[in-house]
Amino acid sequence: MNNNQFTLKPIGFVRSKLKSLEECPKQGQEGAPDAWIEIDHAFIKGLDDLEVGQEILILTWLHLARRDELKIHPRADKQRPLKGVFAMRSPHRPNPVGLHKVEIQEIDPVGRIRVYPLEVIDGTPVIDIKSVKEELGEG
Repeated sequence: MNNNQFTLKPIGFVRSKLKSLEECPKQGQEGAPDAWIEIDHAFIKGLDDLEVGQEILILTWLHLARRDELKIHPRADKQRPLKGVFAMRSPHRPNPVGLHKVEIQEIDPVGRIRVYPLEVIDGTPVIDIKSVKEELGEG
């Protein structure tokens, strides 16, 4: 492996009522439902110390996104001028990493967490979870 190539391994997958891109709101706070994150068995211990009510960041791989767009119309509105994709939150980008701030609604001991709101479709790969709160003295 060199500096230009690396591999991401999903730690789990989203299970959501949203089944198509057309159903997804642009942002979570625009009507996204709750969703389950199913964690791969190899990573379940990483859920230790998460708590119901806690805010977390879910990083996803937006596997259906277009990767060849560098300029887009904000909110897909053709009346608005094109903007550079790095100035926008569009899912369509060279490396389609999604960043979602959610709240934990439920933790299932078999390796699932229910979060709200999450605006991605069922089957979306989850590549990481990060706590929003910072613990002093911890990594």
